[in-house]
Amino acid sequence: MGRVKVITDSTADIPAELVQELDIKVVPLKVHMGGTSYLDGVTIQPGEFYRKLSESSDLPTTSQPSPIDFVEVYREAAKEGDTDILSIHLSAALSGTYQSALLAKSMVESEFKVTVLDSKKASYAIGMIVVAVARAAKAGKSIDECVALANRMIEQEQVLFLVDTLDYLHKGGRIGKASALVGSLLNIKPILTLNEQGEVAPIDKVRGASKAEARVFELLREKVAAGGPVTAAVVHAERREKAEEWGAKLREQYEVKELTITDVGPVIGTHTGPGTLGVILCPE
Repeated sequence: MGRVKVITDSTADIPAELVQELDIKVVPLKVHMGGTSYLDGVTIQPGEFYRKLSESSDLPTTSQPSPIDFVEVYREAAKEGDTDILSIHLSAALSGTYQSALLAKSMVESEFKVTVLDSKKASYAIGMIVVAVARAAKAGKSIDECVALANRMIEQEQVLFLVDTLDYLHKGGRIGKASALVGSLLNIKPILTLNEQGEVAPIDKVRGASKAEARVFELLREKVAAGGPVTAAVVHAERREKAEEWGAKLREQYEVKELTITDVGPVIGTHTGPGTLGVILCPE
């Protein structure tokens, strides 16, 4: 039975210490701003990205890895011996990254086996799945067991998030089912999710930021009963203090087995903007 090598892309927003600890291979997407191209999480980090974003009048753009980028990582992983490769990526509804990984798989399938999954998620909603699968792989679980775990989490994960403005999602073309909310009344805060197809979709809208925050936690309780064991995460774009508050609220409501607070990285941040806050829960 082969070891399972877990590969993802930089939009998973996994903290560097977990990437290192679990030996996860991360294929970076690119951010293009101010005439320069950066590798997400490699040549630009969240703090520098949001500073540059605040200073620029032009919206950055992003681009997916090429199939060759994936082929190189797959071949490197395959060199490590008797290895099954599991590659888990950003929602295909939001990016061509998954398609690039599939093309790369077709280019190496005569050499070794690669399993590619569409997470139907973004940011640490992908990362939470990848970390759990990498831990399972480290514990000696088979490729089939790892795929089953990933698929369960893809199905059961709950994702809710708030953005300061819909402008970034709208301009980046990633707004999906939330398009009807553009130009809505002043101070209306949409509560967004990722639907079963992996698209950005509105789940509710309320007036004012504090009411929106309260409604996020009401909706969470509707989706995942309070008190039960969960893996949880809060993602944020330059809102660390508020993210810590959300983490504390999660601990009050649930038996939190693990809580991760992490930055929304440059690629996802290009499309959601500064001030974004999101919560991810997966029942045990």
